[in-house]
Amino acid sequence: MKKSVALVLSSGGSKGLAHIGVINELERQGFQISSISGSSIGSVIGGLYAMGKLQEYTEWVSSFNKRDVWGFMDFTLTTHGLLKGERVFDEMKTFIPDMNIEDMPIPFAAVATDILHEKEVVFTKGSFYEAARASVAIPAVFTPVKYADTILVDGGVLNPIPIEHVLRKNGDILIVVNLYGEKKVDIPKETNTNNGYLNGLLNAVLNLISTGDKHSAGYYSLLSGTTSAMIHRIAKMSIEKHKPDLVINIPHDSANTFDFYKAKELIELGESAAKEAINYYYKNL
Repeated sequence: MKKSVALVLSSGGSKGLAHIGVINELERQGFQISSISGSSIGSVIGGLYAMGKLQEYTEWVSSFNKRDVWGFMDFTLTTHGLLKGERVFDEMKTFIPDMNIEDMPIPFAAVATDILHEKEVVFTKGSFYEAARASVAIPAVFTPVKYADTILVDGGVLNPIPIEHVLRKNGDILIVVNLYGEKKVDIPKETNTNNGYLNGLLNAVLNLISTGDKHSAGYYSLLSGTTSAMIHRIAKMSIEKHKPDLVINIPHDSANTFDFYKAKELIELGESAAKEAINYYYKNL
């Protein structure tokens, strides 16, 4: 008999590809995921799994290189964010059709932040892609989403680990994948620097969150650093409050926000972290 799991996937940019590895390992070890909640990238991976399309996404994202990541950056001239955040979802729709959340085989909840009323918005019905787009709207990076009478941004702002929104049944093991873990390992750095101008330009864009000053694109580094500190603290408090049965920690510095070209390494990292955490869980039952 498979062990039933209520799975919570945290926010955390491209590090969220480690969620795929965690899911792979959970299935390999006989766990059955009965419900999922996710915030930001966690809502994307969780929703794709709940609708039975994670394998298609995994194959697609695993083929990415830096040029591909650059190609999905739909820059905007508005003052509300750097990127529209629509191009990547438009591409996904060509091979993963949209689905209403209430029609998914596995109960799923995605969390976004209502920035005007300072509260969470939890999507448990309606378009998966609309929910995911709102949930990943990193403030000042992606343009916010107009929704009903308000404006939505990244779910991680208020609830990076939405434990209270997973539909947990009696007997379910509550498992959290936390992308804000302590530094433990380093993802291998690329040594090939012969990609020319495009590589240099892309690196400049990908690093905008960690460089610069107020008079450059790197002004976002201040916003990112501030929100990261808050999110790390909220995530820690959420885990301490809800006391999940198993926490799988992914080092917070495993990847930068847009390092989706590191999919294979991050998936392997998720598998390794899950295996270690599961072994520890069994030893301490």
